[in-house]
Amino acid sequence: MAQRLGFWLLATGLSAASSTIAAAQESSKKFALHEAPKPIAAIRFEDGQGQSRGMVDFRGKVVVLNIWATWCIPCRKEMPALDHLQAVLGGANFEVVVLSIDRGGKDVVRKFFANVGIQKLTMYLDTSGKATHELGVVGLPTTLLVDSEGREIGRLIGPAEWDAPDMLEFVSCIISFVHAVQSQKDSKAVISSCREHSIGLPADGKRSNTQP
Repeated sequence: MAQRLGFWLLATGLSAASSTIAAAQESSKKFALHEAPKPIAAIRFEDGQGQSRGMVDFRGKVVVLNIWATWCIPCRKEMPALDHLQAVLGGANFEVVVLSIDRGGKDVVRKFFANVGIQKLTMYLDTSGKATHELGVVGLPTTLLVDSEGREIGRLIGPAEWDAPDMLEFVSCIISFVHAVQSQKDSKAVISSCREHSIGLPADGKRSNTQP
């Protein structure tokens, strides 16, 4: 009996591990890379101290811009992985920017960050929700991949395994190539070089989560 139970636990563990690995591999493939960089709206938002900020403040860095909210369950689940992504790759050339659209403001976000142990991410808020309209966000979470010139080079609708090996490799590829080249022509080469890690978004384009 004990032996059968042991085999069952082992099989269950292997099955769960396989599912996690498969999900991780699919994460980077969901990123839809554009054929050429696209300009993005000059959105404004606030940091945790109430100071006005914008994407121009991150010029010179590759940015993973994640639009989220605490009421969005997939957003909540992926936040620790985004925190780990920042811990692993964050620095002079890269930053994860998580922009909350919670109407409850910084207290709601601060409480959530504390509850799940977020340590490396900085709080940014857009309580007006204008950023979602200006960026063409149709569901949460939505993540924009922004190059060092402040242009959108890719987009992912839905959650991802941000600290999975495949995703870390994909983001590292983008960072390396973006900072190795600067011209518009070379930007296209960047996208082509990293495209093997990505496939297009689902054709139905369904929303992952909508605000109540």
